[in-house]
Formats: sequence, structure tokens, C-alpha cells
Amino acid sequence: MSIPTATPNSPVDNSIASRPGNIGAVPSLLAEIQQGIQDLDTSTDEPRKDLLVRCRALVQAIETPRENMVDHIWGQMGVISAVAFGVDCGLWVLMAQNGDQPQKVTNLAGDLGVDPELLRRLMRHICAMGLFIEVGEDEYRPTNYTKALRLPQIGHGYLGLASSTGGATLKFHEFSRQKGWENSTNQQDTALMSAYHTDKDMFTWVHDQGYGQHLNDYLGGYNLGRPRWMDPSVYPVQERLIKDADTGPDAVFLVDIGGNVGHDLERFHRRHPHAPGKLILQDLPMMIHQIRDLDPVIVRMECDFYDEQPVKGARAYYIHSTLHNWPDHLCDVILANIKAAMRPGYSKLLINENVVPATNAHWETTGLDMMMLTLFSSMQRTSAMWYDLIEKRAGLKIVKIWSGGKGVESVIECEIPWEE
Repeated sequence: MSIPTATPNSPVDNSIASRPGNIGAVPSLLAEIQQGIQDLDTSTDEPRKDLLVRCRALVQAIETPRENMVDHIWGQMGVISAVAFGVDCGLWVLMAQNGDQPQKVTNLAGDLGVDPELLRRLMRHICAMGLFIEVGEDEYRPTNYTKALRLPQIGHGYLGLASSTGGATLKFHEFSRQKGWENSTNQQDTALMSAYHTDKDMFTWVHDQGYGQHLNDYLGGYNLGRPRWMDPSVYPVQERLIKDADTGPDAVFLVDIGGNVGHDLERFHRRHPHAPGKLILQDLPMMIHQIRDLDPVIVRMECDFYDEQPVKGARAYYIHSTLHNWPDHLCDVILANIKAAMRPGYSKLLINENVVPATNAHWETTGLDMMMLTLFSSMQRTSAMWYDLIEKRAGLKIVKIWSGGKGVESVIECEIPWEE
């Protein structure tokens, strides 16, 4: 298949690359930003997100296409490279320990045991991208961003996800060309597998590269500051789950299916310490064995969600950001196993996933969809897709989709239909 190339008769003139994206929109965007600042409300995060979208639009309006391009392939890729270096060598931990005062490259390099010239180049670029505060030659003051890189939930994403799987994104076009430009839904044939010449899925690949714990840290904290599914603003746990739940000694309250190392169950237990019944964490042995610290109230259970669900009649079965990893035909198996274990009229299935809106999708949702596309040959689903998967294919009933807000996972509450 030939790839189209530009010709002298192409309708796009070269000068377009040097013109701002939409300079005429700048005055209205500035007015919207000013209004957005006035509308900021500490009780909800939505106005801040809207303001951020407007600020991004302002940058796009002022930047030329050429600047946009080099920002992507020089600036942003360079930042990812430099930040990952800092995570791996301990730069961000050291700077956080040093505090907020200005810090010299030579001192940092000496303490870390890295080449001062190498560190100088990396920190210079990070500063040029606005992520450091320059106070003198080769001397920088940390920002909230660089201090946050000290947190495993933030910094470790650069190793456990970006550097470990980035080839899938950068080589996705080659994978797609080989597949005839079709939308792949084969979990055994992904862009990640093609880029790295492996037959391993993403989780196994990252684990075997030595970054399994980094990925777990990222998964445990990528949604810091966002509402959790059990927050009253998202899902009314007391009304929908705790009320009328069995209180017997053997009753199971919540089963977290594919729950990684227990992040969600620990948060739930802290929020609702007196919820009746057992809390059970299920995942593959590879994940269960990586658990370092977990509240003993949470029962660990090695389990493959493609096998029969061993816990019958729980009040709720919870599955978070898992179905988006797999195409419909595999989700059919997962949902069928859960449905077979549910008690009609009592058990609920809570699917904590993004629901892509038909229009005006948030960039975090579409960005995550790109990850699913390149790493799993899967997708984020729209409301129509969820209804098709859950009701038409699995034979469950969606009681309600409880929205988590822009770019945040919703809670899809499901039950077995009464007629069954």
C-alpha cells in the first residue's frame, strides 16, 4: 500500500506551518479564561478542568504548526526522557530531601554519582519546558511538579508505563500498516507485541522488564486528587450497598476482581470501616505475590477472572479499569463468570470505567483510549458500547451510570434482570 506524499499541487501551502493556529480566537479565549478564573470553586474540580482546557486551546491558537510539531517530538519527548532519567537515578528524591532552596547541578551530580555535563543538559531542558525555576547558571529551584515526582504514584509512571511500553505508541503506525489500517481487537496481536517482538501481554512484559512494582505504584495513584468511586459525589455506597446487606459471619460484602495489589479495597475500608461482611481481593498469583503491605482485614485470593468465580452471592462484585483492557469477546467470558456467581435481587456488579461521551470527550479519556489501542488492542467504551456489552451480550441490566466527572471513571451499576 502506497503512502500519500505531498506534491507541488497539494492544496496546503508551506506558509501555513509558520502561521499561528487561530490567532483570531485569542481575545475570546482570554475572556473565557478570565471568566474561568472567577468561576473557580474549591468545592468541585470541574471549573478548574474547564479552565485548563481553555488554556490549552489558547496555546494551540498562538502556536504555529511547526512549533506544535517540535513541541511534540523535541520538547515533550525530551521531557519524558529526562524525567525518567531523574526517577531512575534518584534525582527527584534527592531534590525533595534538599528542600525548596536553589540547587546546583554540580552538587546534585556529585551526590548522585552521575556525569555533571549529562545532568546539566537534562535539567536545562526540563527548565526550558517550564518545569523548573532557574535562579542562576546551572542552579534551579524545584516546583510542585518536580517535588511530586518524588511520589512513587507520580514518578514511577514514567518507568512502569512510559519507558516500558513507549515503543508501542511510537511504532503504532507500522503495526497498523501491517494490519491494513484496521481497528485491531485481537488481544494476542498488539502494537506492543509488534514493537518489542514479544508474545507477552502488557502486564507480563512490564513485570519481566523489572518494572512491575513501578507499574503497581502508578496504578495505585494515577488518579490522585480525583473523586473515588465510593465518594458520595459519585456513588452512594450507604444507600445502594450497605443498606440491606447481609450481616452474617460468612457474608461477603465486596469482591474486587482483578484488583491489583489492593489499592481500591484499602481506600474503601478506610472510607467505610464498618461495612458488613468480608472484603476479598482477587488477582493472578503474579500480582498477589507482589503485595507488600495490605490491611489484614482484606482477604487475598489468587483467581483468574476467566475461570469460574469462586465467591458466590456477594453483595457487590467490583471491577475497576479492567474491562477496557480486553475486547468484547473476552469481556463476555469475564461478565458471564461474574453473573453466574451473583444472587438475583441482591448482588450488584459495579464496573468502574470511563464512559466516553458522544461529543466533547475529555483529553484524559481519549488519551487513555490511545493507551488501550496501542497496548491491548482494546478500547474505552461509549455509553452505547457499554449497553451493548452488558445488556445485549451479557444479559445483565444497567441500573444506572453514576458519573465521576470529566475524564474520571464512572460507576456502572448492574444487576441480574428480575425476569431471570
